[in-house]
Amino acid sequence: MWLAFQNDYSSGVWVAVGYYYPNCPDGGDWGKEGWWRLEPGQSATVIWTTNDYSLFYAEADDGAVWAGPYGTELPYEAFDWCWNTGSSEGESVGMRLITATGAGWPWTGTINLT
Repeated sequence: MWLAFQNDYSSGVWVAVGYYYPNCPDGGDWGKEGWWRLEPGQSATVIWTTNDYSLFYAEADDGAVWAGPYGTELPYEAFDWCWNTGSSEGESVGMRLITATGAGWPWTGTINLT
C-alpha cells in the first residue's frame, strides 16, 4: 500500500512516519522517516509498505499536533532511521497507528489532516 497525506488544515504541516522494516540495521523491526512539508491543500505520497500497520506524527506551524501512544525520538532535521535511533537534537513524540487490514492491491491510503 502507498501511504499518502493530505493537508486539509489551515496551516502548514510537517509529517513523519513509522513503518515495518524487518531487521532494521541498528535493531528492531521498525523504521521511521520524515519530514515532509505540506502546505494547506497540498498532498504527498510518502512510503510504500506491505504491512497492515504504519504510524505517523504530524505537527502544524501553529502548534497543532496529530499524535498517539507509540513513543519515539524524532530529530528536527530530515531523517531515515531505525525506530530505536534517537537524537539529542530533537524531541520525544508519540505516533498514531494507521491500520489498513485487507486493503487489497494496489491501494493508496490517504490520511486527511484536518
